[in-house]
Amino acid sequence: MKKQSLLKQQRRETARLKKLTAYEQRARSQGYKSIAGVDEAGRGPLAGPVVAAACIFPENFYLPGINDSKKLSAEERERLYHLIMENPEILSGVGIVDALMIDQINILQATFQAMVAAILQLKQKPDYILFDGNQFPKSLQLEIFCEGIVEGDSLSQSVMAAGILAKVTRDKMMLEYHKTWPGYGFNEHKGYGTQKHLESLKTLGPCPIHRRSYEPVKNI
Repeated sequence: MKKQSLLKQQRRETARLKKLTAYEQRARSQGYKSIAGVDEAGRGPLAGPVVAAACIFPENFYLPGINDSKKLSAEERERLYHLIMENPEILSGVGIVDALMIDQINILQATFQAMVAAILQLKQKPDYILFDGNQFPKSLQLEIFCEGIVEGDSLSQSVMAAGILAKVTRDKMMLEYHKTWPGYGFNEHKGYGTQKHLESLKTLGPCPIHRRSYEPVKNI
């Protein structure tokens, strides 16, 4: 019985993963060969960088357990992060834009800049890019076909992988920032506007990684 149950689970997971590569397979059926998924982490926080990642999977490659990074535990994200980064068949790139630049050019343009940087980090130039959401750097369309997918981080394996890389990379950075500015609790909230973070801001004022253009930071 246990063996039958395990086989059923494996079949369900295989079917789920095949659905998650539908966008990639459609692009390949149109003649595209190198399909990259792109996602970001950190548009909403009051502190820290925005991080984007790009990920290219080989054809017919499935990563068991992959999911929207927001639906995974920190331990699951970390495990999948290492599986992605340590597999030579999976290509990846990461782009980072800090808080100072976010304040200078706004968060949307900073996100676009991080996305382009992540794509440029790929060892192989993609000929088709899947973005989470409906906003992406229009300049890329001049040389690469781009497709936005609303809720792509729950519909595409390569976008999911990019989201995991971006989230884990950013979380690791926030843990390091916590060592320099321990009073804000960056290790817990990762820069998001929690009650503890807001109370720390009122007491300590902003530190160098706070986004001065964001409310309520700019009024403190």
